[in-house]
Amino acid sequence: MLLLMPAFASDFVIFQIMGWTFILGIIALSLMFLAGYGGMVSLVQMSVAGVAGYMIAICGDSAIETISQGWPWYIAIPLALIIAVAAGTAVGWLAVRTEGIYTIMITLAIASAFFYFARQNYVIFNGFSGFNGVLPPELFGVDWRAPGAFYYLTLFWATAGYLAVLYLSRAPFGLALQGVRDNPRRMAALGFNVTAHRVAAYSFAALLAGIGGILLTWQSAQISPGTAGIGPVIDILVIAVIGGLRHPIGPFIGAFIYVLLKTFALDALVAVGLGGERFQLLIGVGFVLIVFFSPDGVLGLWEKVRQNRGRDLVRDPSGEAR
Repeated sequence: MLLLMPAFASDFVIFQIMGWTFILGIIALSLMFLAGYGGMVSLVQMSVAGVAGYMIAICGDSAIETISQGWPWYIAIPLALIIAVAAGTAVGWLAVRTEGIYTIMITLAIASAFFYFARQNYVIFNGFSGFNGVLPPELFGVDWRAPGAFYYLTLFWATAGYLAVLYLSRAPFGLALQGVRDNPRRMAALGFNVTAHRVAAYSFAALLAGIGGILLTWQSAQISPGTAGIGPVIDILVIAVIGGLRHPIGPFIGAFIYVLLKTFALDALVAVGLGGERFQLLIGVGFVLIVFFSPDGVLGLWEKVRQNRGRDLVRDPSGEAR
């Protein structure tokens, strides 16, 4: 159905709703990989995406010609991803030496530092204004920012990220990472390098976030400090948790719910006179309710519904379970 959506959906739906869903889903997928399989809740994933977005603007073309280097795409894109992965690896090297709330705090501190540094630096990041006019290259004669082309571009990378995480979760590295999550001392006693596995997980998650950051920059044709501000950093955590951290499809479910609320609930709140600033309150209330009834997010709620239906099917007419 997703492959055929451009045939019957409007440009707004396939570009803004679905394109944005796939992009946020990719970035949240990087958090899901770290938290779900590695037991490491990182709040720096949106910042890593921001690094990739800034690098594609600095190394490639933008309207800020005094800073952008204008290098060809086959140099700019790999370089942006390499720098994003290096940044994510460096953060991971620091964060894996902490646990629990301390991991959350150190990654949040790094995300905050990047936001303020980007906003105050005009030589490299162009300060508060950032970069605009950042467009994807026209490869094979295709305008990749056209709604249909961009939809398939984001769908491709969302599918690739989903399959990569699904494969890694069943590969020896993923199984070892889950073992490290459950019992790091036992895995170390068995000869596994716990720190190396955790840092490698951060590197792979940074690659996913970097891809999402480039796509996000191309979609909006701009990158600024606000793209990787504290609000978006927390939003990625909310998206991942609402969707569910147990399966790679969860971040995309959470992203779809978030995009729908962000797109339509904001206008509805303004229409009834509650003001657009109440949107974050709405997101927060929804987050609390979902986590209260199901710590595993929407996927957990769905699993509960399936289990309840299964119990009803095995009951005999007297109402007693067989």
